Amino acid sequence: MEETAGRGAGASVDIATETFVAHRNLLFTVAYEMLGSAADAEDVLQETWLRWSAVDLATVRERRAYLVRITTRQALGRLRTLGRRKESYVGTWLPEPLLTAPDVAEDAELADSVSMAMLLVLETLTPTERAVFVLREVFDLGYDEIAEAVDKSLAAVRQIAHRARSHVAARRPRGTVSPAETRSALDAFRRAVETGDLQSLLDILAPDVVLLGDGGGVKKAVLRPIVGADKVARLLVGSLSRIKAETSLRLTEVNGRPALAFRIDGELDTVVAVRMDDGLISGFYAVRNPEKLSHMEREAALRR
Repeated sequence: MEETAGRGAGASVDIATETFVAHRNLLFTVAYEMLGSAADAEDVLQETWLRWSAVDLATVRERRAYLVRITTRQALGRLRTLGRRKESYVGTWLPEPLLTAPDVAEDAELADSVSMAMLLVLETLTPTERAVFVLREVFDLGYDEIAEAVDKSLAAVRQIAHRARSHVAARRPRGTVSPAETRSALDAFRRAVETGDLQSLLDILAPDVVLLGDGGGVKKAVLRPIVGADKVARLLVGSLSRIKAETSLRLTEVNGRPALAFRIDGELDTVVAVRMDDGLISGFYAVRNPEKLSHMEREAALRR
């Protein structure tokens, strides 16, 4: 009898493990979109597994929804902790860039939701608004499932979703820009900064373009936003011209969008993502903090 019970417990653990592994990429994507930090998203997954492994599966009606609920609650707690860390962060805090596979870019809605530009828009929401927006707009969860995940009434969740949608719509990039258009703009940018051609660079920048840099107090970066095409262009061209070591600026895929990887003597130094509005580059996001570049070594699997 004890042997039978042992086999039953073992089978339950196997099912729990298989279920978690099957949904791991989805859960990571939920956590990452809520946090903007891959390292914190990985921690959330560890916490989710510990709680999931202790659940009596016989009481779970829908395993995917249950796992998403655990992940959301853990991410909400982590998001509040992350908010306190950001208050003491040196300079601008930017989302952690992820090297992504072509299949992420092929899912236009997923690519849009994890883009650096959108993650920065999500930073302007409250933790609960962000969770509701991500679960509803990206993962298409029902309001009843979201209400359970964020511990709010159905009516409250509907109101939060409406408020978050309006907030995001007012701040998200204007116009639809294809990956090919972004690659073309980045190619033009790369040629302009490599040749020092200031006018060619100005031609692809929006007049009110903003440059944000994240060195985390470890690497030198602009501490405050640089605003205006002329200022941004001169800073970029001037900064690169002063580097005496061997450098390369190459196209890559970051968060489902074309971006640039800047290397010095073969070592990754900076990841540059952009925001495009009406066909022009309106935002540069330069991540230099070494702690945020570890997920650029291998492709991240993101799923909806």
